[in-house]
Amino acid sequence: MPTPSGTSVPAEDAIPLWHELGMLYAVAGEDGRRSWMAGFVVACVAGAQVLLSAPLFGTAWAGPFAAVIPVAAGLLVGGGSLAWRRTRFYRGRNALARTLAELGEHAERPTARGLGAYYDTQLVLLRCEFEFLVTRRGGRATSSAQILEEAFGFATEDGFECGPLNVLPDTQEMRSLRERWEARLALRREGGHGVPALALREDRAFRIFPREMTVPMELATRKAYLSLSCRLLRERYGKGQEAVPEGARVRARRDLREYATLVRKL
Repeated sequence: MPTPSGTSVPAEDAIPLWHELGMLYAVAGEDGRRSWMAGFVVACVAGAQVLLSAPLFGTAWAGPFAAVIPVAAGLLVGGGSLAWRRTRFYRGRNALARTLAELGEHAERPTARGLGAYYDTQLVLLRCEFEFLVTRRGGRATSSAQILEEAFGFATEDGFECGPLNVLPDTQEMRSLRERWEARLALRREGGHGVPALALREDRAFRIFPREMTVPMELATRKAYLSLSCRLLRERYGKGQEAVPEGARVRARRDLREYATLVRKL
């Protein structure tokens, strides 16, 4: 995989640390689901054991708590699993934060010194998510779009289009966009406006921390932004091809061919 490129690059030793931190956030984003599943399984097993014990021991041993025992067991195991996972996450994050701080980086602000830790593929996905959010109504979508705008230098007048895409990773157009975003971030720094702090909530929503583009990660990322692009295409023009302008139709066919290729590879 190519290395990230950009006009502002973190210390060479920092990029692997950012990617390690991104993977830590990616795993932590699944902690709630895994803990819920563990609690659910334990609750089902405990409930089955209570029912199976009735013919052998009767129900007097459980008394009125027979229905509560499976729920309590599930909550105990699920809550304990989540607490253990979160403790492990924060311990690893704090260790990486200390190492990054020694290199002049801030673990909650991966774009404070530019976009050098980000691959083009991830930036395309984040910019697609930004474009999707600005088309939504509601305070939550507006605040999320503002976070992406302030953290990455995105703006609606970028010349980036999604649904279908007009810019692909690792092209001259993408390099020009990087320079534009980097310039906006530099202006924010010069004006005394730092980038916003990012945490687990933002990463769970947008996969916002830098990710190392291994082959599986790149395929998953490309699939995600192509799926989002297809959704916006349907929303803007409908499902009938006759409503889509010719230029957008050409780009859509290209995107769909790429999407089909990715599906076969996956």
